[in-house]
Amino acid sequence: MKNKSYIGISLIILVFGIIFIPKIVDRISKGEVVKNDRLNVVNNFKRTDDLMYIELYGKNKKVPDFNFVNQNGDSISNKDYLGKVYIVEFFFTTCPSICPIMNKNLMEVEKELGSNSDFGIVSISIDPTHDTSEVLKEYASNYEIDNPNWNFLTGDKQKIYALANQGFGIFANTDESVPGGFAHSGMFALVDKEGYIRSRADNFGNPIIYYKGSIERGSSVVNGEEEPQIDNLIEDIKKLL
Repeated sequence: MKNKSYIGISLIILVFGIIFIPKIVDRISKGEVVKNDRLNVVNNFKRTDDLMYIELYGKNKKVPDFNFVNQNGDSISNKDYLGKVYIVEFFFTTCPSICPIMNKNLMEVEKELGSNSDFGIVSISIDPTHDTSEVLKEYASNYEIDNPNWNFLTGDKQKIYALANQGFGIFANTDESVPGGFAHSGMFALVDKEGYIRSRADNFGNPIIYYKGSIERGSSVVNGEEEPQIDNLIEDIKKLL
């Protein structure tokens, strides 16, 4: 009985070899096995040309609702930016460290894209007690910012911190141990015309989520390779526009 079983198995293997191996060899010789069965998956996994949605609990993440007051005393909400591609940052006017770099970078972006009425910037103060509308207006004036689609916002501190930390997941908090008394991550969020947060993928196919706004343009180096965050951001805004 055992001999008959071995013979049967051998016949199956032989038939498989006769029928399928020539086909596999032929596909390999034409490059079809690698091209169709493997590389397409890998290429899709590593693609960075298409902007990704940020998925949370199985849904594409939208900007949380917000409504604050701008440098002119006007009420501004996320609904005012529907139909526009825009950047969101959290900063404060007396910041002695990363905020000047962040806003210098945003001015670079605005210089290139500010003439497009479908582009905007939202700068939200994490020190609203000091950063009143009047202070924000003077700050914008000192930077010579007059783009009507660039709003500097102030409002209720708890709501701002909830928007930053829970809404966006961009860290912001008071911290007396750091210069200026406030700690924040210095990230920029990119939002599309429908209010969804978007980003490019890294080399492993994962969303970078946010762009590093606190590193001066052209100076970021990661693993020995230049990582042009602001140039990437400008490029991605143009894609969404």
